[in-house]
Amino acid sequence: MRLLLVEDDDHVAAALSAILARHGFAVTHARNGEEALQAVLPTAQGERPSYGVILLDLGLPDQDGYQVCGRIRKLTATPVIMVTARGDVRSRIHGLNLGADDYVVKPYDTGELLARIHAVSRRNAGTEETAAGTGGAADGTLLRLGSVTIELPTRRVSVDGEAVALTRKEFDLLALLAQRPGVVFRREQIISEVWRTSWEGTGRTLEVHVASLRSKLRMPALIETVRGVGYRLVAPAA
Repeated sequence: MRLLLVEDDDHVAAALSAILARHGFAVTHARNGEEALQAVLPTAQGERPSYGVILLDLGLPDQDGYQVCGRIRKLTATPVIMVTARGDVRSRIHGLNLGADDYVVKPYDTGELLARIHAVSRRNAGTEETAAGTGGAADGTLLRLGSVTIELPTRRVSVDGEAVALTRKEFDLLALLAQRPGVVFRREQIISEVWRTSWEGTGRTLEVHVASLRSKLRMPALIETVRGVGYRLVAPAA
């Protein structure tokens, strides 16, 4: 797998690149935001670089890493993992809202980082296969929950007719809960079905995605936390 590493510290980049290479990754190193953006642009021949994952450090010298993430997302659907020392929930939600697929807080364990890289690449492959199989056909999989409309084939969500932009995992999470309103989904079940892993470290990511959905849909009560168990979707009144 080719991986784009966006990291301004050459020593950190060299050490991480060596570790990634030992695990089968071909690493392209970008030292700042501008180099990262150039790396994902199509070539003069019109060919678009193919990366399995983009590992984006937020502490870049030329521009804000969040801004870079937003611009990258407009250029490519390649999964983005943010790497930063900012570990508060607000920062995580902001990153996910900009299109990041995952978020790793420094200092991190190398095994954790590798697991997250493999997880987002697997999820992305599954999403692409699903999208290819639907062909955009309307097959009756349209969910209406009060003012919320979820189109499963096209992966579109709207509230009162206004489109809401969700990340891949935000949509997958919402779709899972919305197909069985009122049913409590265990955290382990959600992680297994949405993240396709049983890795315990995904739990915090789940919490952040739930918070982001509540914010984007402007419905804090839509997804209810069932303490000690998991989450359920509370269908709003029509």
